[in-house]
Amino acid sequence: MPDWKEMYLTLFRETEKAINILTDAQRRCEEMYISAPEPEIRLLPPEDGSASQAQENTQA
Repeated sequence: MPDWKEMYLTLFRETEKAINILTDAQRRCEEMYISAPEPEIRLLPPEDGSASQAQENTQA
């Protein structure tokens, strides 16, 4: 007959290890993201000219 208590405790311990591995990986990735330099953000002109039309409408 299987030892249900030992089976449960084994599964519980291994599940806890898996959760800790994932939590540590997430924490390391968050630190990498926070430590990365800020990207340069540039606004590009629209290709269809819709922004210039909108600007002309607001000035009228």
